[in-house]
Amino acid sequence: MLALIKRLRGDKVIWALVALLALFSFMPVFSASSNLAYAGAGTGNTVSYLVKHLVHVLLGFAIIYQIHKVPYHYYRSISRFLLPFLWILLAYTLFKGTVIAGANASRWIQLPFIGISFQPSTLAFIVLMVFVARYLSKTREEKITFKSSFIDLWIPVGITLLFILPANFSTAALIFAMILMLVFVGKYPLKYILGILGIGLLMLTFFILVAKAFPNPLTSRVDTWEARIERFMNDENQDPDEVYQIERAKTAIASGGIYGLGPGKSVQKNFLPQSSSDFIYAIIVEEFGLFGGLSILGIYLLLFFRFVIAAHKANTLFGKLVVVGLGFPIVFQAFINMGVAVELLPTTGQTLPLISSGGSSIWVTCLAIGIIINVTKKEEEIAQENAEKLKRDEALQKLIDKQLEEDSLELNENSEEANPMQAVLNKK
Repeated sequence: MLALIKRLRGDKVIWALVALLALFSFMPVFSASSNLAYAGAGTGNTVSYLVKHLVHVLLGFAIIYQIHKVPYHYYRSISRFLLPFLWILLAYTLFKGTVIAGANASRWIQLPFIGISFQPSTLAFIVLMVFVARYLSKTREEKITFKSSFIDLWIPVGITLLFILPANFSTAALIFAMILMLVFVGKYPLKYILGILGIGLLMLTFFILVAKAFPNPLTSRVDTWEARIERFMNDENQDPDEVYQIERAKTAIASGGIYGLGPGKSVQKNFLPQSSSDFIYAIIVEEFGLFGGLSILGIYLLLFFRFVIAAHKANTLFGKLVVVGLGFPIVFQAFINMGVAVELLPTTGQTLPLISSGGSSIWVTCLAIGIIINVTKKEEEIAQENAEKLKRDEALQKLIDKQLEEDSLELNENSEEANPMQAVLNKK
């Protein structure tokens, strides 16, 4: 184990915080899995869910380890060629998405042969952020015009969001918001950002109007969005069935108190349908109390500050933007999940990164973290090379000084031999 740790490169604090979140996840996932184990035709075997989560986490860390060994500048070109493939995958998912537990799950596809459900929009998120970082770093020294950036940057972004929006509004909105944040950090002209924001709102309005005028299966989620926003804005005359999950989550949080009921002693996990994924934060607060909930929040904040430090230390603009574009969304997604649990935000379906159960969400998050660690690894290698160069220069300077000293002594001795009177004078 120690040998493996010594082989890890990159920011050790990020490694430690990610490992801490992953290790902690086993307790709430194992506890909340009882809901899945006994529901429907379940066998009552919660150990199988724990083993499944263990496999997901181990594969996630394997992804981090492998990705952090690949130089991050390779992803500049990969993002360009991967986008068209993702458009095809997203289109296939939109029209042929898998139905999970009878729910509209057109955001998922079933991977053949291995039987794992996968959400392509999460992978599209990673590729799109790297693509935007690549564009901004490439055009930093050029004069950007709205027309050129609209064609080279915003049309690919718009096509990707167009495939995600009908089935997953929250993910599309989060991606769009994070891209706007990234281009702002990348010093994209503010007037162009406001223009793109206006165009995005107009396109969303147009989509909703078309969906209302011509209802079809692809736009069936529009009514769900409206219902969630209406419930969030209006506390009166709500249908108890529609607010079942959020009410159970609030009950779990209220039951936790300061210190919680104890690990595995949650009551609401038996009634909350998404207790191991979307609403796992409510189970954490119920079992570990306010102290546990704030501790998890604090770990995500530490991770956020470490991403800021990593972005500041990166020597290339592309490296800085990659850390911001991939790191900040992980933390913001965590805040969104927590906000939904405490009803600060409407229900979105966003998981708690590195803690919620689910293979694809864990793996894609680990993919992003692997790229970030690779950026910090590169800067670590540069710092190590500079330190070694400094040591070599110091050693060389010592040899030169020693040689000069020896040459000076030899010169003095030769001078005394040539002039015997000088030796007599030196004795006096």
